Amino acid sequence: MGELWPVPDVLAYLAGRWRTQRTVRDLASGAEGLFEGTTAFDALAGGGLVSRESGAFTWQGVTRPAERTLRYEPGATPGTAEVRFADGRPFHGLDLSSGHHVADHPCAADLYRAEFTVRDGDHWRTVWRVGGPAKDLLLTTDYTRETGDIRMP
Repeated sequence: MGELWPVPDVLAYLAGRWRTQRTVRDLASGAEGLFEGTTAFDALAGGGLVSRESGAFTWQGVTRPAERTLRYEPGATPGTAEVRFADGRPFHGLDLSSGHHVADHPCAADLYRAEFTVRDGDHWRTVWRVGGPAKDLLLTTDYTRETGDIRMP
């Protein structure tokens, strides 16, 4: 896993703009896709952050626009977050105080398991493994803080 970077306040760490690159591998078929874009974490009214990811996703030679919105609300303990879908449904908790976190999200018959790893003040990664009757996917996303954004000490 390499060196971990503890994050005492996940919302303060994520705030700002990140270059985002995600590989998507269908482990059953061997097909691969690539998302490239940005993720902006902006202040949410009432506390927390709204995450807006936008860019282009290429799958089997076809590139299309792609976007996703999530809400990161203050968690039950200081420095943590509760991640929710744009409509407010719960997604997963997030605690990066050790620089590493594992989260599960059951979705119908599928299980989404994420591993979050913070490498330093400007780089973090998520690896989602999605398994179930219809899905066998590995999604690896690297985030790099955009130049000019505030850096963590």
